[in-house]
Amino acid sequence: MRFLVLLLCVAALTCSESFAKSAAPKGFLLKSEKFDDAVINYTVYVPQSYDGKTDMPLIIFLNGLGECGTDGLRQLVTGLPSAIMFNAAKWDKFITLIPQKQQHVTEWGDAEDAHVMGLIKRVCKDYKIDTHRIYLTGLSQGGRGTWRIAANHPDKFAAIAPCCGWGDEEIAKKVKDIPIWMFHGTKDEAVPYHASEKMYEWLTALGADVKFTSYEGYHHNCWDHAYRDEDIPGFFLSHRK
Repeated sequence: MRFLVLLLCVAALTCSESFAKSAAPKGFLLKSEKFDDAVINYTVYVPQSYDGKTDMPLIIFLNGLGECGTDGLRQLVTGLPSAIMFNAAKWDKFITLIPQKQQHVTEWGDAEDAHVMGLIKRVCKDYKIDTHRIYLTGLSQGGRGTWRIAANHPDKFAAIAPCCGWGDEEIAKKVKDIPIWMFHGTKDEAVPYHASEKMYEWLTALGADVKFTSYEGYHHNCWDHAYRDEDIPGFFLSHRK
């Protein structure tokens, strides 16, 4: 039932905005891109404010384990996409790229890395993107992916915001020059809170521009607070490459 409601919400947002008099269709747009090893179904959210003339910042959102698949839709259930549905005006200064990790057992930072970077190139061709303002965020496995993809491409992203992810000291060294806002619930049993505490310790020791918001008593779903309540848009917009 929850997934059916999601599909109806996506359809409503897409249909209502797509017929607006503007330079491009608006809303959650379902797309597909062929790579050498796979066909990736993904979604792009284009806000009503996009006019096709002015460069717009880009956010890439990486899903967690429960939203993996190949339908190009399930990754809209949780995290940033649902926050956009809840309050589109909060995110109307960004185009949002929402890829979908296909396999539960893989990591975003491995084979999926090439898909993410390829989709960024595709979106930058299809839309007017401010390439100095490309941001990366994700939850759980996508939080891990945020750390790893940022470490793989430290010169690509103007800022990152991992939710309940995990990394290591080597990753911290590679991302230390990227502004970071990290989030975690203190009672998280899926990805222990200690994982973010350690990343924060390593980054602080390295002199990184990092802040850490912890949610006392919260379990794994800290993303509900992070994306709906925190000013992540303002944080992102305050940084550029």
